[in-house]
Amino acid sequence: MSAVSLRGVGKAYGGAASFAALRDVDLDVESGEFLVITGRSGCGKTTLLNVVSGLATPSSGTVTVNGRDLWSMSDAERSRLRNRTMGFVFQFPSLIPGLSLEQNVTLPLDFGSGEHPDARSRARELLDLVGLGDRADALPRQLSAGQQQRVVIARALVNAPSLLLADEPSSDLDEETEAEIMDIFGRIHAERALTVLMVTHARHLIAVGTRHLEMSDGTVRDDSGRRGRPAAAVD
Repeated sequence: MSAVSLRGVGKAYGGAASFAALRDVDLDVESGEFLVITGRSGCGKTTLLNVVSGLATPSSGTVTVNGRDLWSMSDAERSRLRNRTMGFVFQFPSLIPGLSLEQNVTLPLDFGSGEHPDARSRARELLDLVGLGDRADALPRQLSAGQQQRVVIARALVNAPSLLLADEPSSDLDEETEAEIMDIFGRIHAERALTVLMVTHARHLIAVGTRHLEMSDGTVRDDSGRRGRPAAAVD
């Protein structure tokens, strides 16, 4: 079973003069793969992630995550699925300024159900994973941009998601810091058997993943330029 499956997905914005951000997209992301989708700004990459996560409603087609049709679910059910199975890393860190790094990391747990007596130890374990184990009590303003993005990665993992969605996670970083962040992505993908879907305009990051697709004008194309269902994952 695919971790993510899109069939005939379209997304249009606006009224009479509507703009099609996605056009009849068919896409399968297999469990455990690291799919990198590249494309120019405005090609629909962020819209694709928003549709996969259930943050944007498709105008047509179906979106299935872990075998469940997102748009046959209620808003509450989609929110629970998102909280329990998905982690998010965006272009800009969006950390809460007044909270410590530890508190920022545990924030998603507050939106779930039940208590988490191990929340603090989980946060510190994840901060250690991204190289910030000794900064748990620091505030975001005391960190560099690259360090803040490391905290975002730790926060994305706190609910032990099976799917990690990343939107231009290194576009605001210098080359050295970008390499460090991509190394972290590679390690957590390998060590935690995560399914990763990353969109980026940076073609030099293609090698980070296990499979690559190109996006253009709202459509997804495989490496040979054919439109439609992508080729099988690369071993």
